[in-house]
Amino acid sequence: MKGFPAALYLENGHLFRGMGFGAEKASGGEAVFNTGMTGYQEVFTDPSYRQQILVMTYPHIGNTGINFEDLESRGLDLMGVVVRDYNPEPSSWRSRQTLSDYLKEAGVPLLSDVDTRALTRILRDEGAQRGIIFPEGQGDALSQGKKYLESVPAMEGLELVSQVSTKKAYEFQPELPSGAGTVVVYDYGAKHNILRHLKSMQFKVWVVPYNLPHQEVLKEKPKAVILSNGPGDPATVPNATEEISALIGKVPILAICMGHQLLARSLGSKTYKLKFGHHGVNHPVKDLTTGRIMITSQNHGFSVRAEDLKNKDIVLSHISLNDQTVEGFQSEKMRLYSVQFHPEAKPGPSDAAYIFENFIRGFVQ
Repeated sequence: MKGFPAALYLENGHLFRGMGFGAEKASGGEAVFNTGMTGYQEVFTDPSYRQQILVMTYPHIGNTGINFEDLESRGLDLMGVVVRDYNPEPSSWRSRQTLSDYLKEAGVPLLSDVDTRALTRILRDEGAQRGIIFPEGQGDALSQGKKYLESVPAMEGLELVSQVSTKKAYEFQPELPSGAGTVVVYDYGAKHNILRHLKSMQFKVWVVPYNLPHQEVLKEKPKAVILSNGPGDPATVPNATEEISALIGKVPILAICMGHQLLARSLGSKTYKLKFGHHGVNHPVKDLTTGRIMITSQNHGFSVRAEDLKNKDIVLSHISLNDQTVEGFQSEKMRLYSVQFHPEAKPGPSDAAYIFENFIRGFVQ
């Protein structure tokens, strides 16, 4: 498979040249790095990567191709992929399509043959920043990159949840039996494995739009409400904190990633932009209630301010061992259980799966 000359330009003036695969087009977003060594298909199909260019620190990408069983959403929301070495010949027996063809069909470019170690150090030291992947044409690449970059918005202040949320409510996998009652999932960009995990616990999983009024949610008489992951700045999600505030105390709430940030904002906390975010499947988190250390999957660029969680009924439950940021809090009185990481993912492989069990046992049953 032949590629085409392409480049990545970052707003701080850095230019990386390489070979392009996937869609032959200019595509821009916030450039971030992901430290995962496996599972690139699940990573790429996470809706939380909306409006981002993903730099993979693991060098070999594409060698397992694409299958149609492990997708985490209906398609692709990320804006581009940058790798050291793209493998155009998958060797997995499960592969049904090459990564390049999959990206091309979705309109997403991939840039290969890049020194991703040097690029990652730039993003780590200078912070996540706007970038643009583009096919090189005639003329100066720096000038091309600067011109393309003018149309790329900054992530801070960007509302993206409305672009990835379901437009109408639906039951996830209605053909499967369920007998433990209904849970309502607010879809801010929910990964399918969150829904699969809830279904495996025998719940009827009712997925609703991000802006569904709380009165409609309560009509379902849910056993619990789940606030899902999602992309963008949590400070900009329309009406989210108002609807969540109206549910607090009326129904048990489990919040994950973006949902965690929105729940914190509903309780009076502020959120802030991290320098380069947490993106990968190898982030150590400490459970302060047990002293246990777990390896977690994470994908977020914003964090909750710990000093704002001053409510006497709220207990800080988890912290990041990399930078001491808030990774979880809970409240028995208000029946809230909130984590910044992804308990449905399996990087440890199942270090964090107990989050669902603790929530159901402690707040629902």
